[in-house]
Amino acid sequence: MVVASAIVFVTSLLIGALGIYIGARVIVGAGDYDHAIVTALIGAVVWAVVGYLVGWVPLLGPLLALLAYIAVIKFRYPGDWTAAAMIGLLAWVVVLAVLYALAAVGITGFEAVGVPGV
Repeated sequence: MVVASAIVFVTSLLIGALGIYIGARVIVGAGDYDHAIVTALIGAVVWAVVGYLVGWVPLLGPLLALLAYIAVIKFRYPGDWTAAAMIGLLAWVVVLAVLYALAAVGITGFEAVGVPGV
């Protein structure tokens, strides 16, 4: 059970990192997949911590968690807040497309680590 959970976590993290990698490559020209993996991991932890602390507050909680996630991207990649938000948005779209394709062929469910809301 633990091994299966670890495999799902790592696979989800790699898919989330792929989304961030593509988003960063398109928006700011950054092209390091290892950097995207670390960003996805930090982003997932920050999202979880902020969500735990303030996620229960209607509207404001999820908004603060999203802002914290974008702040991680802003800290890890060059560019302004708009670029960071665009990287996050593009990452979400890419992960959504990858997970949809994998779910359509019966390989995985519809979730990924490192990109919130997917």
